[in-house]
Amino acid sequence: MRAVNITIAAIVFILLTGCAATGPLYSDISASIPPVSANKGRIYFYRSDTMFGAAITSDISLNGKVVGKSERASVFYVDQAPGNCVVSTSTEVEKQLTFTLAANETRYVHTSVSMGVLVGRINAKLVNATEAKSEIAGLHYIGAQAQK
Repeated sequence: MRAVNITIAAIVFILLTGCAATGPLYSDISASIPPVSANKGRIYFYRSDTMFGAAITSDISLNGKVVGKSERASVFYVDQAPGNCVVSTSTEVEKQLTFTLAANETRYVHTSVSMGVLVGRINAKLVNATEAKSEIAGLHYIGAQAQK
């Protein structure tokens, strides 16, 4: 019986560790990311490396267009025209975050999992630059714009 419990625990561990993002560490590629252009703003989307809700993912939409995925231990960015922004994520319910982006401004959106009725929910919140920069350094970059 003990062998069965160990086997089940090992399978669960493998499945959960497989849910983390892959790709280069943001800290390794951040120097190669070009600066935001003067007529655009930049939005970083990231999710911390936590085990809670590790297997739950959601597309991230910006103004109705899918721009990426909320995955554990991941970060990516999108350059966007200035103006109102609506970020939405959806599992069993749709969650939205609304903010204004200025030209040459960089905003940080942290996604996280919370309890839902049937499945976890992906929430999005704005985070200040100091907090965000310390959190994204050890995450995996999953965007296509700066990968080598």
